[in-house]
Amino acid sequence: QVQLVESGGGLVQPGGSLRLSCVASGSILSINTMGWYRQAPGKQRELVAQITSGGSTNYADSVKGRFTISRDNAKNTVYLQMNSLKPDDTAVYYCNADLRRYITFAVRAYNYWGQGTKVTVSS
Repeated sequence: QVQLVESGGGLVQPGGSLRLSCVASGSILSINTMGWYRQAPGKQRELVAQITSGGSTNYADSVKGRFTISRDNAKNTVYLQMNSLKPDDTAVYYCNADLRRYITFAVRAYNYWGQGTKVTVSS
């Protein structure tokens, strides 16, 4: 059993900041890429940022220079520091992880999603 649990969402004024956290727990052998996605009302889920186990990062053009993704491998945790927030950043933010588990005498790859945390940017 594996769980991804996000926290840190909420209501913030335009120009403000929030920090999201996501902790992966359970029977995990290793975690490769971790990422944040978001889904605004009436829109498709989109990638916000990704980070590999080695620390390489990838960002959506819309958040470059404002958001920073980081991770603590020892804690199986990924963070998203969001600065200079705009109303267009309003969405439910989901954590995602590509990981390896040892199941039935073999190492197997899985992809998991968190339950989401809501971010609202409004004055």
